[in-house]
Amino acid sequence: MSVQVWTYIIVGLSFALYIGIAIWSRAKSTKDFYVAAASVPPIANGMATGADWMSAASFISMAGMISFMGYSGAVYLMGWTGGYVLLAMLLAPYLRKFGKFTVPDFVGDRYYSKAARLVAVVAAIFVSFTYVAGQMRGVGIVFSRFLEVDINLGVVIGMVLVFFYAVLGGMKGITWTQVAQYCVLIVAYLVPAIFLSLMMTGHVIPQLGLGATLSDGSNIYLLDRLDGLTTELGFDAYTAGTKNMIDMFAITVALMVGTAGLPHVIVRFYTVPKVRDARTSAGWALFFIALLYTTAPAVGAFARTNLVQTVHNKPVAELPSWFENWKETGLLKFEDKNGDGLVQYYNDKTKNESVLKAAEEAGWKGNELTVDRDIMVLANPEIGGLPNWVVALVAAGGLAAALSTAAGLLLVISTSVAHDLIKSVDLPPIFRRESCNLLCISYRA
Repeated sequence: MSVQVWTYIIVGLSFALYIGIAIWSRAKSTKDFYVAAASVPPIANGMATGADWMSAASFISMAGMISFMGYSGAVYLMGWTGGYVLLAMLLAPYLRKFGKFTVPDFVGDRYYSKAARLVAVVAAIFVSFTYVAGQMRGVGIVFSRFLEVDINLGVVIGMVLVFFYAVLGGMKGITWTQVAQYCVLIVAYLVPAIFLSLMMTGHVIPQLGLGATLSDGSNIYLLDRLDGLTTELGFDAYTAGTKNMIDMFAITVALMVGTAGLPHVIVRFYTVPKVRDARTSAGWALFFIALLYTTAPAVGAFARTNLVQTVHNKPVAELPSWFENWKETGLLKFEDKNGDGLVQYYNDKTKNESVLKAAEEAGWKGNELTVDRDIMVLANPEIGGLPNWVVALVAAGGLAAALSTAAGLLLVISTSVAHDLIKSVDLPPIFRRESCNLLCISYRA
């Protein structure tokens, strides 16, 4: 079967699973809607937190950034993982102990200030709207490539699905849906990584494959091969750090502090029965997150190696179908600048004179290929020649990662407006319930 047929089947089944769970676990009370009645087991909450944390940025973009940045891309792994540890150790248990529904609730009561509550509401809404836009871009990318629909239509489909189970189930429905989405996204991430590790290095564990020798008989380490490929084309060596220690430290701290305050992750710790369970679920979440985060460097290295070896200086007419398919999305661009029908992929802005001289002698007129980093994980199975069902599975995983985070963000927005703004903050008279009722009565009269 084709990639598109497999994608319809696997994505359709996953969507049916999410909707079924939402109907089964629909909210029946206010506490269900806001905090899942504080009855979620720690392991399940850890999985849901992992799905919430590992957004489209983690699933789609992180390994793509690492594949181009190399060693320096580790700053995202350290910053985002460190941010979660900061949240789990210093914030989550104390928020749960306070016994409120939302973060603005905690801020307002902790500082005895309605102004502080209002600031927290505005911050939560602003952060959530900004972050949900990135998730929807991930949904649009997946739909545009694998289901061959317009990106805008893909975003609408994703939002309708999230709206359905978020409104129907509230936090309770979202929690159990996110448990299922974690299972989908982690399987979708690990399966192609394991296949590629076996094909390229003979190791079933991708983390070991990253540091192993290639299984092509050359007895060359994967990273040595990748260093050679990148430097020959004028890029920095993959294992060379391009940032100094101060930059690495500053970026890591900024990422830690920023991600520790993500409102859709913080609210996850309100859903467990006890404070002790909040700490336990934080530990489980770190384990579930680590499964993906420790695999990302291997995925990035596999993707970059296969990309360079597959496309550089190869005839366009002989390239696999994935090349044309991704070109149609606009995320992969090729321009035959010297008219030779070959793909010249190199850093034409490099200061390496030997690379520039070799390019001039070969008749190259500049780099001809532009690759959006966000396609590296999604295109990786196709580039590596994996079966079509694996390609479709990755598409379903990307959607699961984006939708799980989007659902948490939308719930934060709704509770911030309904519970923390309209109910708890003194609004101008025209926005108060009494005024609304009076306007309705006047209208009927």
